[in-house]
Amino acid sequence: MSRRGVAAPRILPTDAAGHATGLAREAVALGADLVLVLGGDGTINEAANGLIHSGIPLGILPAGTANVLAVELGLGSRLPLALERLMDYVPRPISAGRLIIGLEKRYFLCMAGAGLDAKIVTKVDPVLKDRTGKLAYWAAGLSQLPEPLEQVEVKLQGKTFKCGFVLVSRVRNYGGDLEIASGASLDRDDFEIVLFEGTNPLRYAWYMLGVGLRQVQKMPGVRTFRATCAEILSCAHIQIDGEYAGRHRGKIEIATGALTLLMPPSRKSPQ
Repeated sequence: MSRRGVAAPRILPTDAAGHATGLAREAVALGADLVLVLGGDGTINEAANGLIHSGIPLGILPAGTANVLAVELGLGSRLPLALERLMDYVPRPISAGRLIIGLEKRYFLCMAGAGLDAKIVTKVDPVLKDRTGKLAYWAAGLSQLPEPLEQVEVKLQGKTFKCGFVLVSRVRNYGGDLEIASGASLDRDDFEIVLFEGTNPLRYAWYMLGVGLRQVQKMPGVRTFRATCAEILSCAHIQIDGEYAGRHRGKIEIATGALTLLMPPSRKSPQ
């Protein structure tokens, strides 16, 4: 992509959940050279699912409640500055995450979560979210404090673990301004997987304090792994890129080189 800009762009607004996937597939069929997405992580996820294995570059412009991917790419949250930076970015194939539930496959760029954080997504008040943004997620999280956490069974590296929350991440950022998977990177072809043990919800409030201090991976009850695959053996709430994916058993795996993404030229090639 050069500073000469984009010739004759076609602007396509989304009008319903899932619409961005169809629009991205239509762009591929019509021979688009580039697809730019102005939206939050959910809209970006939908568009990415329409571009998987197409070779058509995806460019990110920040909007929405949070934009984890824009933060990860160093675009920031101000649209004019993000657009200016994006003009210097270059297309590069990256790996994506793939969630397999039965015969269905869904891809994600940032993260998948099972257990507590996915359940919180189901409790978010959409009206409050429109008014307050991220505060709606904190309110939904606080509403879970009186309830013991359901346990999620996760098979990882040949062993089975029980936890209240498992994060399978390709990025460091969580929610745009927090950090849990500090070793995760879009430049790699694997996940950083973080397990949080325990059923007491107050323990998770303590974990979140550790997240805020960027010390969570050093806390008792937190396990960190690097892997290319994880299996959710129990029926659990699941989210991908911040959007609820239902209550299922499933498999999460790396899809190598599945998407072409506009990235800073200074970033390293996959390790």
